[in-house]
Amino acid sequence: MSKTADVRLPDPSRWKALAFIALAQLMVVLDATIVNIALPHAQTALGITDANKQWVITAYALAFGGLLLFGGRIADLWGRKRTFVVGLIGFALASALGGAAQNQGMLFGSRALQGVFGALLAPAALSLLAVMFTDAKERAKAFGIYGAIAGGGGAVGLILGGLLTQTLNWRWTFFVNIPFAVVAAAGAYFVIREPAGTRNRSPLDLPGVVLSALGLVSLVYGFTRAESAGWSDALTVGSFVAAGVLLLAFVLTEARVKSPLLPLRVLMDRNRGGVYLSLGLAVIAMFGLFLFLTYYLQVVKGYSPIKTGFAFMPMIVGMITGSTQIGARLMTRVPARKLMGPGFLTAAVGMLLLTRLGVDSSYAAVILPGQLLLGLGMGTAFMPAMSLATHGVEPRDAGVASAMVNTSQQVGGAIGTALLNTIAASAATAYATSHAALGATDPELLKLQSMVHGFTSAIWWAVGILVVAAAIALTFINAGRPTSTGTSASGGFGADGAEEEFKVPVVAH
Repeated sequence: MSKTADVRLPDPSRWKALAFIALAQLMVVLDATIVNIALPHAQTALGITDANKQWVITAYALAFGGLLLFGGRIADLWGRKRTFVVGLIGFALASALGGAAQNQGMLFGSRALQGVFGALLAPAALSLLAVMFTDAKERAKAFGIYGAIAGGGGAVGLILGGLLTQTLNWRWTFFVNIPFAVVAAAGAYFVIREPAGTRNRSPLDLPGVVLSALGLVSLVYGFTRAESAGWSDALTVGSFVAAGVLLLAFVLTEARVKSPLLPLRVLMDRNRGGVYLSLGLAVIAMFGLFLFLTYYLQVVKGYSPIKTGFAFMPMIVGMITGSTQIGARLMTRVPARKLMGPGFLTAAVGMLLLTRLGVDSSYAAVILPGQLLLGLGMGTAFMPAMSLATHGVEPRDAGVASAMVNTSQQVGGAIGTALLNTIAASAATAYATSHAALGATDPELLKLQSMVHGFTSAIWWAVGILVVAAAIALTFINAGRPTSTGTSASGGFGADGAEEEFKVPVVAH
């Protein structure tokens, strides 16, 4: 698949570069959840209706998910360092606009702009890692750090969101991005040295850009619309049909054009395909849970925003431990699927514990162990997934391969929020209807019980989704453990059925 490159000394500033790349990635990932805790306060301050409040989350997800492939291709074409810095500056300006929002339209617009610049920034960050870290052991450490941030950043966002909302106000959940972006952009400009000869200067595939963006936006919007209007709604159905037609047209276009936006060689590799699919499913489960637990802790248990944020600490600890202490240490010793499969199953067990939630559940007995197992499993699985998703691709395709990782995460997050919320709302309504007698005597208790029943019903679906993700990881992915050599192989299985080691290509500087 990839060609042998001359072996040169690695960039001496690569670890400094990792610090700024990690900082930028933390900003992007935590931004996906930091607004969740601030949302009730922003809704009150700006007079956002209940029907429209989801657009604070969805506007970001639509723009981000829809434009990630375009952002990845721009990084390959324009240069990853330049794309990275421009993405950071744009993200900072969009965040400033959001913090200064005076009405719901201004807030929704700023969130969409954050998504646009995030779509430039995120694939550029991951592809920089892919081309800068080529030694197997160093790659494991670098991706261990990156994987911990990618998995745990969302939970960090909940803590930071709680602190900022309670000690300052909701606007600081936007303003806080500005120092992150300024420091990361300045550091990247002076420290990052992109390896030579890794750009893809082919003409931009404009039909592919339009078809992929419209197809992904239609898909995410369909799930979002289903949450508020129902699955049989004409616009919901139309969105799914449009998504199917547009994405099919995109695939057919990419198979025929000379310089495709997403070369099918990137997508059709069974290992990368297995990573994209299993990772997307796992994120569906995880992002839905973030929203449920946030509302459970604040509405049902009466936690303050700060207390709610810190209540997510066990998940963060589990993520960091799984990624840096298990995933990074074992990635060079065992095949990726033997980390990803058990990791997703461990997360499923943690999610299973959370199906026991009740109005009076103990945090220590139910939520804490559930979060620990969920974080530990996700951290263990995320780290080799991030590394394997960019392994073996030609350097000129690193940006778009990285974009596919982010696309699977962002689209999965949007689908998870919409799909699991729809399931939760339906279950809550059914529970309230069947327990109407309780409503006559204690309407507040019925409201809380219905809400929790809806959450646990959706969490059961999340358990099943994680089991499916584990099954896909164990059956699709067949790459062996990595070795560090000057050549690269596609990995997989040899003629005798024995698993081969996959080898990390060394890119010339």
